[in-house]
Amino acid sequence: MYTGKTIFAQLQEHLPIHQFRVCVKRYGGNHKVQSFTCLDQYLCLFFAQLTYRESLRDITTCLLGMQNKLYHMGIRGTIARSTLADANEKRDWRIYQDFAQILIHKARELYCKDSFGVTLDETVYALDSTTIDLCLSLFPWAKFRTHKGAVKIHTLLDLRGSIPSFIAITDGKVHDVNILDMLIIEPGSFYIMDRGYIDFERLFHINESQAFFVTRGKSNLSFRRQYSHSVNESTNVRCDQTIMLTSVKSAKEYPDKMRRIKYADPETGKLYVFLTNNFILPAQVIAQLYKSRWKIELFFKWIKQHLRIKAFYGTSENAVKTQIWTAISVYVLIALIKKRMNLDISLYTFLQILSVSVFEKVDINQLVTNSAGTIENTYASN
Repeated sequence: MYTGKTIFAQLQEHLPIHQFRVCVKRYGGNHKVQSFTCLDQYLCLFFAQLTYRESLRDITTCLLGMQNKLYHMGIRGTIARSTLADANEKRDWRIYQDFAQILIHKARELYCKDSFGVTLDETVYALDSTTIDLCLSLFPWAKFRTHKGAVKIHTLLDLRGSIPSFIAITDGKVHDVNILDMLIIEPGSFYIMDRGYIDFERLFHINESQAFFVTRGKSNLSFRRQYSHSVNESTNVRCDQTIMLTSVKSAKEYPDKMRRIKYADPETGKLYVFLTNNFILPAQVIAQLYKSRWKIELFFKWIKQHLRIKAFYGTSENAVKTQIWTAISVYVLIALIKKRMNLDISLYTFLQILSVSVFEKVDINQLVTNSAGTIENTYASN
């Protein structure tokens, strides 16, 4: 019989605590703190994300109900709703951003050899954003519309493992295309974007950085065809052209040649027009790359459904960003542990099993083996 650590304590073993303390020291997170440290705060929020707690009172009530287990969970400070609220309001959110980036780096190393449906050696990113609506009277800093507030989570997703490599949290008024200015472009990588990111000056910067972009073309695009490549219509590619932009503004912003591909979706028959600066890959592969962009939509759907990022524990910008970055770190940590333990279950199933077992003293491998088969067989029979 297993008599070791609780599930929550086993999960903590995968956290690089020393690097967390470095992040705390960088921003003076524990300055003048006597009892409830940044680590205590993070573990409370980690517990809240893992077990779907809806409010600060919900978090503290559940933890205080397990008072005798808090020490073994790594929580040393005195838990109180007001203390946790103050910590979320005042302690720099960048501590949790930097720590999440450390976890992201470790996870990407583990998933770097994974397939994402397209046979390609280069790194492929999908760039998009999701909007979280807020009440403007409670979150006056999150400006969006006249009577509506919102925050945007701009994400650059590494399609190998669906791990976010870059995240920026802004108010709802920031246009998606501005995020291209914040990216450090990696030579040789592919950046998959929808039409909202068409800005030819910024796309030319990607081209000059020796990276590749794939995006949807707009219907009012002015161009001159320079050359038409032969196509095999059995691959649903209708045309493959080398073009130059002709409008005064776009031709100045993107003075180089571009590739235009028209593709018919075999399932719906809908025609899509893609623009890219890659002239080497077959046109069908370019279409497959754009189709793989749906993974970032699934990522946004997943975190909104299974993490606490639509209802917030505080109303300040600092509290909101702290909560979102903690949620991202939980997502990445669960993905990291799943990969390290070579668990053959979905991320959703793994999270559900953990959420109801955090206080149990059972080996994670044993818990998953006993639970996953029953859960997935139940879904299959329904």
